[in-house]
Amino acid sequence: MAKKLYLDDLRVGHRLRSKSVTISAQDIIRFARDNDPQYFHLDEEAAKDSMFGGLVASGWQTGALSIKLLIESADPPFAGGLVGVEAHIAWKFPVRPGDSLRVEAEVTRIVHPRRYADRGFVSMDMATYNQRDEVVLTQRVTVVAFRDPSRAAPRSTTETPIPGSFPVD
Repeated sequence: MAKKLYLDDLRVGHRLRSKSVTISAQDIIRFARDNDPQYFHLDEEAAKDSMFGGLVASGWQTGALSIKLLIESADPPFAGGLVGVEAHIAWKFPVRPGDSLRVEAEVTRIVHPRRYADRGFVSMDMATYNQRDEVVLTQRVTVVAFRDPSRAAPRSTTETPIPGSFPVD
């Protein structure tokens, strides 16, 4: 069985760095057509008259690419996938055709709720950079991370509230 990245392997300060991906005008238009059909994402000529002065990627496309890059940066991959619980997103600069994006993330908090012996919650600060090292997007995310079954403690019968905004039920 292939090795996986478990909650037990993560520590506050753990960093992930992705490879780069270059976004084309065709990528931008294709995503916009299906998900965010605004003229400055769809039409290069019309976009020249927008506040952006040209074609730009949807912020949602930038966010989706950022998560894809984060997932792909984990080697080994996250056990059970990367299941989001919470996200705070800020778009800093528009992404244009030809931009190359990469992601850096750092684990900032780990919660081991007594209620769940098989999982915990990991918070990360993420930044997406373009080829000029400008931050184009920041995200503060919380994800579910699964414990290695061979290292998981037995489930507690004592209920303990989870700090922060995590659900306790």
